[in-house]
Amino acid sequence: MMNKKGQGLSLNVIIVAALALIVLVVLIVVFTGRIAIFDRESAQQGSTDLATMKLQYGSCHPNQVEEGRFTAAVSRAEIPEDKQAARDDFRNVINNCKVSDSSSACETNPGCDWQ
Repeated sequence: MMNKKGQGLSLNVIIVAALALIVLVVLIVVFTGRIAIFDRESAQQGSTDLATMKLQYGSCHPNQVEEGRFTAAVSRAEIPEDKQAARDDFRNVINNCKVSDSSSACETNPGCDWQ
């Protein structure tokens, strides 16, 4: 009679593979959660910068489209120089709107709204 041994994975290999899979799933959950937090904080930074910039508004001020462009640019910025460039660009938009001293002049200026 021949002694036949079963071919297959040992119990130890199956346990190690299951543990590795669990660890992998936990790591994926942790990192995707952190990425979502980072995205939220980036958007919040843009909103904070916008609130600060609104203090410089006059009667004629940038419209919502320009504000949205600014917050998106701040959120996309990966280095401080890019954030500063977005702030500088938005300050230029604010200054362009400020030169309009009447409702009709403000409405003809693209990107601006009156009060």
